[in-house]
Amino acid sequence: MSLKDILADKKKLPLIIAGAVALLLFIIMVVLLLMKKQKSNVVQPGPVNNTETTSPAPTPPTSGTSKTLTYWGLWESAETMQPIIDEFEEANPGVKINYSKQSLSNYESRIYTRLQQTVSTSEPAPDIFKIHNTWLPKYYKYLAPLPSSIMSREDYAEKFYPTSLADFTAKDGKIYAIPLGIDGLMVYYNKQILKKANIQKPPSDWDSFVKLAHDLTIRDENKRIIQSGLAMGVSRNIKHSSEIIAYLLLLEGAELMDETRTSISLNNSKAVSAFETYTSFARGQNGTWDTSLPQDLEMFFQGKLAMMIAPSWRVFDIIIAAPNIEFGTTPLPQLEANKEEVYYATYWGEAVSKNAGNTELAWKFIDFMTQKEQQLKMFSNSVSIGQRAFGEPYSIAELGDEMKGKAYIDAIAKMAPYMRSWQWGDENFVRASIEDAISEIAERNRDVTSTLKKTETTINSKLAETNK
Repeated sequence: MSLKDILADKKKLPLIIAGAVALLLFIIMVVLLLMKKQKSNVVQPGPVNNTETTSPAPTPPTSGTSKTLTYWGLWESAETMQPIIDEFEEANPGVKINYSKQSLSNYESRIYTRLQQTVSTSEPAPDIFKIHNTWLPKYYKYLAPLPSSIMSREDYAEKFYPTSLADFTAKDGKIYAIPLGIDGLMVYYNKQILKKANIQKPPSDWDSFVKLAHDLTIRDENKRIIQSGLAMGVSRNIKHSSEIIAYLLLLEGAELMDETRTSISLNNSKAVSAFETYTSFARGQNGTWDTSLPQDLEMFFQGKLAMMIAPSWRVFDIIIAAPNIEFGTTPLPQLEANKEEVYYATYWGEAVSKNAGNTELAWKFIDFMTQKEQQLKMFSNSVSIGQRAFGEPYSIAELGDEMKGKAYIDAIAKMAPYMRSWQWGDENFVRASIEDAISEIAERNRDVTSTLKKTETTINSKLAETNK
């Protein structure tokens, strides 16, 4: 049958057209399948800036290469830190530092928990954060050590005060933190109370200091203290009692920690002497302090405390709570028999999580913040932007002279080269144990030697677990 005959048969025409369409669709499907198979075997180039198609697609950041870092601070506001961060980001294109100021309340437990769980989508550990100078034995296994490419041990020792190298070097010999500031215990004194006694400032030798403390203590007709010469002797109402004990241990020349940082020694004559000296200020009618008084800081606010011992940051508490109090600060008194000065250091350093997105970059940023120009700028920002009386006392020894003569922190400048501390590890536990020992001795009249022996056993049992 010819095509003409087929077309002439109108009954068959729709069937013929439908068959032709079906055949055409089948052919198209086969061609498309073949093209798809061929395409899947070809490497496709990724876009560059959404315009180019000839370069491979960029590799997504992996652990160790991220250019975004999270940074937890404690003292400085975001407004104070941002100019420093902006300068670093400008010098390092693509880098982003996300800074947040944390509350000191429960900070240690929060940061330690996050480091222990390493990677968590809901609560990850920050890349950069602060650790106290006594925490390292408990923390170093979760930290990235300072690379020698960023700073050598020799350069670190030359740049910072000796206590920083000792405090932030772990038992493996590596450095795990860099301080942005230095701080320690110092004497606070009420200028008005001392002026009435014709005293300009507290004496620098221990014996004269103790005599002044007793001379300035006033009791009423019922033998109750109405003006204290010195807050010392107990723990329940003295903010920094355990740190003051540590200072007295340094004065006695005690060496508490062993090389493993898992054991301390309190069962010795020097430790006994330090605790007896401390608790003597709350004994009998000749004491300068007792448990019936308010907190030492509150007594100072009220103008009823001549002298107390605390770190420099307590200045801010006094200025806010008692702006009319005229007070000054001076270095801790020393024993004349000691050949060298020694003071107690209590401060913080910046550390890097070993699981940070980019540990090298994190250390680079920390190093940047310790440059002389940045230290000066950070101090200035704390005053002008943060509205504080002073910024963090400079951590680098080169800037020590910058603090001399300045209100409140001149004492830190004088003490910093001679500061020392101990790597407690679990500082919260050690502090609580020492405070308990003080209470046992001062309030319950327990024997000093047996109390310290028991305290030593308790602390060492804990440190064997946390500092291993």
